Amino acid sequence: MTRRVDQISRARFVESHADAALRHAALDAMAAGDRPARLGRIAALGAGRTGDFLDFGERNRIGPIVAKALLEAFPDGFDGQARARRIYEDSGRRMRVLMDELDAVAARLEGAGLRMVALKNAGIARGIFDDPALCPMGDLDVLVSRHRFREAHALILEAGFALQSRAAIEPADVEAGLESGGTEYIKQVGGEEVWFELQWRPVAGRWIRRDQEPDPDALLARSVPIAGSAVRLLEPVDNMIQVALHTAKHTYVRAPGLRLHTDVDRLALFTPPDWDAVVAMARRLEVKTAVYFSLAMARALLDTPVPESALRALEPPAWKVAAITGWLARVDVFEPDQRKFRRPDMMAFVALLYDDAAGLAASVFDTERDQLDLRHLPTNLARGARRMRDLVTRYQR
Repeated sequence: MTRRVDQISRARFVESHADAALRHAALDAMAAGDRPARLGRIAALGAGRTGDFLDFGERNRIGPIVAKALLEAFPDGFDGQARARRIYEDSGRRMRVLMDELDAVAARLEGAGLRMVALKNAGIARGIFDDPALCPMGDLDVLVSRHRFREAHALILEAGFALQSRAAIEPADVEAGLESGGTEYIKQVGGEEVWFELQWRPVAGRWIRRDQEPDPDALLARSVPIAGSAVRLLEPVDNMIQVALHTAKHTYVRAPGLRLHTDVDRLALFTPPDWDAVVAMARRLEVKTAVYFSLAMARALLDTPVPESALRALEPPAWKVAAITGWLARVDVFEPDQRKFRRPDMMAFVALLYDDAAGLAASVFDTERDQLDLRHLPTNLARGARRMRDLVTRYQR
């Protein structure tokens, strides 16, 4: 009998595609572990395919990762070497700007007695992974306490950022950010556009109920310092849960897509968590299914060292594993800028990420599980109508 965890395999996302060799090479370039063997397999592509590989990497938003892998795999030179070096060095320059701005804002907030945690790729680049150039990102996401959100907002403005919103229906307004979970800011620095996301919700996903997110003040209290910086990191268990939920928020395949799986991989290798505690937190938050697929996808694609015991403890029923895995294979974990879901498909897929029917119903009605009764029905119907309108109008492909 096939084990459920074995249904999610690299071959399932690679072998049926004409560009299978490039897909394998991209995953080898992304994976943080066993680098010599992976570089050897990349070299086996042959110097004649390096241009195609660079094109593939840039199209899949992992250009610097592919470029650096080629520079290491072909130390004697290859067709497109200058282009690869430019891609890698450009990423390094951009990341230096982003990290400098991150440090500057953190120092300003620390001076006012505010803790600031760098989330996801920002935290990994600043405090965990040794080459920020290989952490391409569009913005900096940070977490602060909701109780001091307005203070943090004012200090970010003092740092030269301007309040702005990239979402057409979300106003650039601090009070709206206090309600929704966060605000966005922009600044031009050294020819780079720096977007800064100030959040008090650690995930802020539309599919996840607020009571399913880790408590932000508890996260801040448990956070750990980064040497030489006022920026802080989530402690390893919190960090793994947060990046797993963030990957689920992007339905594992939506932009930036493929690169998201390096977050789980790098955390598992360089700051391995207490996996029993990860399982316990996922159960407590009722996000076992969402976390399971983030961990299982990273293990399948990148050979991330996620223990079998953790996956076994989290895995959903067999029918759900088959349904979600098959769906992800159809929409493709690669090519993040392609349309992945139609509107009804997106809502159906997200419904599968809930651990049980009661959790899904609570999300649909924008309430808590203990209020799913007849006494609360009128309120739930009104809240549910607003919830559905929000999900439909703010749909992302």
